[in-house]
This record gives sequence, C-alpha cells and structure tokens, in this order.
Amino acid sequence: MIRKILLILSVLILAPAVSWSFELYRDGDKSLSIGYWGQAWYQYIGNYDRNGDGNWDDSLNDFMIRRTYLSVKGTVTSDLSFFVHYAGDRIGQEGLDNPSMGLGSSLALRDGWINYKVLGDDLMVQVGRMYIPFTRNYGTTSTKALLTTELDWGQGGLRSGIFYPSKVGRDDSITLWGNVLEDKLQYRLMVGEGVENNKGDLDAAATKTQVINEDDNLRFAGRLSLNLFDTETGWFNKGTYLGKKKILAIGGGFDFQPDLMYYPTPAGAGIERNYEAYTADVHLDLPMDSCAITAEAAYTWINNAVNSVTWSDLTAGTDGDIFSIKTGVLFAERIQPFAHWSVIMPDEPGTDDTTVYGVGCNYYIKGPANKLTAEWSVVEDDNKSVDIVTVQAAFGF
Repeated sequence: MIRKILLILSVLILAPAVSWSFELYRDGDKSLSIGYWGQAWYQYIGNYDRNGDGNWDDSLNDFMIRRTYLSVKGTVTSDLSFFVHYAGDRIGQEGLDNPSMGLGSSLALRDGWINYKVLGDDLMVQVGRMYIPFTRNYGTTSTKALLTTELDWGQGGLRSGIFYPSKVGRDDSITLWGNVLEDKLQYRLMVGEGVENNKGDLDAAATKTQVINEDDNLRFAGRLSLNLFDTETGWFNKGTYLGKKKILAIGGGFDFQPDLMYYPTPAGAGIERNYEAYTADVHLDLPMDSCAITAEAAYTWINNAVNSVTWSDLTAGTDGDIFSIKTGVLFAERIQPFAHWSVIMPDEPGTDDTTVYGVGCNYYIKGPANKLTAEWSVVEDDNKSVDIVTVQAAFGF
C-alpha cells in the first residue's frame, strides 16, 4: 500500500498537467473529497547574480514545478468541516532546498485546519495552519486564481521571498472570521504562533539585525473587506472573476508581533523592537458587454521587516513601503492580457527604490485554475536591471 501511495505522489509531482477531483464519500452532512492542482514553469532570467557576489552578468534557464497541491476536504456536520493541502513549491528551482517547508525538493503540509460555524457564516472559528489574514494578495486570494502569473514581489512572487514571518505564507493559529452586514463585510482576526523563540547566543558587538522572540510572544493579524456589489464570503477569493462577478472591495489589514527584532549594540545587550505592518487595498472586477476588467491596487507600510525583500534594499530589520497595481482585460472568455507594476521603498538613508513591472497574457482552458500563461517582467534599481520571462501551465481543481 505504501509503495502504491508513493507511486501516486510521484506521478502527481512529475505530471502536473494531470488533474482530478472527486467525491469519495457522502452520507447526509458527512462528506469526503480529494483533488489535485499543479503548475509547471519555465523561467529565463537575464543578468542573474548566480553566485551572490554582485556580478549581475549571468543568465539562467530554470524548469520547475512551481506548485503541486494534493487536497483533502470534508464535512463532519453541517457546521464542522476540515481542509488539508499537502504541497510542494518550487520543486527543482535552482539554489532552493527547504524540505521541512515543502520548498525546492519535497512535499509538506501547507494548509490544514478545522472550521466550526458558531453562528453560521456570521461567526466561525478556524484552527490550524492557514493564510495570515493581512493582505488581499496573499491573505485571502487563492494562488489557483491569480490575475497575474504570480503573487506580488515581496510576497513570494516570481523569484522573491516574503517580508513577514510565515511558514510559506501561512501560520499556525486560531482565527475568528465571518460575514456580516448582509455578507457585504468580511472580518478576520488571527492569533498565531509567529516566529518562535530562537534568540540563542547573541553577540552584543554584532552589527547585523537578528530575529528574536525571547518570550515566545504571540502574533496578531487581522483584516476587513467591504464589498459594495457582489459578495466574497469564502476563505479563498479570486484575483480575477472572469466576468462572473461584479466586485468593488475595499480592504485593510494589520500584522504584529511584539519584541521580535533585535538590534545588537556594542555597549550592551541590544534593543528589542516590534515587527508591525499595515495595508490598504482596493479590488475591482467589472463585467462588460464585450470584455471584463480586473484591477487592483495595494499599499503596505512595514516597520522592522522580518525578512529581506529579494534584490532590493529593504532588508531584515528595516522600515519601508510597498505599492503595487495590476490590471487585466478578459476577451472572448479566454484571453486576458495583463500588466503589473510595484515599487519597494526602503526608508534607510542611502538606499534605492526597486521597481518591478511586467506584462503577460493568460489563456483560460477551464475556469481560473486551468490556464496557460506567458509573462515578461523586469526588476530594476539604480544599479541593476533583471529580466524574468516565465511560461506557465496550470491545471487542476
């Protein structure tokens, strides 16, 4: 049996174009179903700093399984349900290998929670590993239904990391959430594990900022989203509704963990400071007679970033802002050209802003999860300009 399971998982990893989803069991309110979804990427990167020595003169051709998700979900009663994603990310990406998080070469638990409806959809309690309810881009939007090829730069998009503490964009937590005001307003409030105690032996004479949580403090995050037209009531929403919904959503969120960053000083034990970030965003989906328009804008304020933003001067322990916009137009229900632009703005003196922009096109085969995509993007500042070409095939349920 174990050998059969391993064989099935190997096929899923190596053949992301194979997709399936079906219900295994149903008896009244009880149900159990499984599904699969995956993405395969080819990426060309020009002016690549292969050795990390500041020489931006190399190039890279990289094939990878960007995501491979095996899902299991079910209901125990009409009010009690569960969901699990067992997943791998960036399998085969050059220079990346973190098996415990399912990055680079292995699979791991990505999402896994139990949800209980206390007062129907007005108040639900969700416990487990889940999205951090902070930004719309990587706090509520499913990666299976993005407008652009990837998430925003600084939140795991293309070749970037995530500036806030997370387990690949998730945290182990308990979240209260629900939909009120005739389902127009969705709220989420999370109490999470955040970064665990890893202070260790700190050198007071060190010059590098270190992540610390000496008292193992809890992390708090929350989000509000007000929909003026159609509603978004689920845990996951979409980055584009392909003309199926009329959406104008205004949202905001926060993320906070006290005494998380440590600033060593030569004379003493150093200074501890809070990590905190805030965001405001707006999302528009507008069906029209001959097309459908999607647009989104977001601004994020960051104090004491936990992780550095790739290829930028916003480094761990510093403050900064990120502004991003994206838009796309759907024609003939299948073809959707899109464009995106963002800027990472560190506050430290002597640092440069980093701009990320690109254009691409989606070709939809069946719904937002089954598509072909091609995109050209540029990451640049005053010292470098990196071209990234990504070709994607995504299939599943």
